[in-house]
Amino acid sequence: MRMSGHDGDRDDDAAPVDMLASLFEARGWPCEFIGDDEISGEIQGSWANYQIRGIWRSEDHVLQLLCLPDVRVPDGKRIAMFELLALVNEQLWLGHFDIWSSGGVLLYRHGLMLGDDGLLSLAQAQMAVEAAIEECDRFYPAFQFVLWGDKSPADALSSALVDAAGEA
Repeated sequence: MRMSGHDGDRDDDAAPVDMLASLFEARGWPCEFIGDDEISGEIQGSWANYQIRGIWRSEDHVLQLLCLPDVRVPDGKRIAMFELLALVNEQLWLGHFDIWSSGGVLLYRHGLMLGDDGLLSLAQAQMAVEAAIEECDRFYPAFQFVLWGDKSPADALSSALVDAAGEA
């Protein structure tokens, strides 16, 4: 793992893909390197297993984080899903949901612009991965309501975002 120091002090920043590997290992999440600049791991969310991919573009100092909830959108549901994604993406501060044109795979994508040193801290890695999982968990029911429950996009989103009142 490549380490960095500032003013002689050692800090815990590392190359982005290496830091993600360390995070996955510490959490007991299976992962594998796809190449020098790409890693893939699997994380159990509340609704499904999610594949997390980290892809590093050193020339731009950008780490692209993808979270794939293993949802494929059939051609007959694409228009409704695109409408739902527009409504869902309005709710997000970071990242966005999209459908890959080849294969119709639903995904959450977020790009992290890192500094000139191109290093990622453990806190940054943890927050980015947790945010991706939380957003996938938060909207997974809405996607299922459109795909399998034949709800309209607006009804699916409103049904999925109902918060329970009180405490158990």
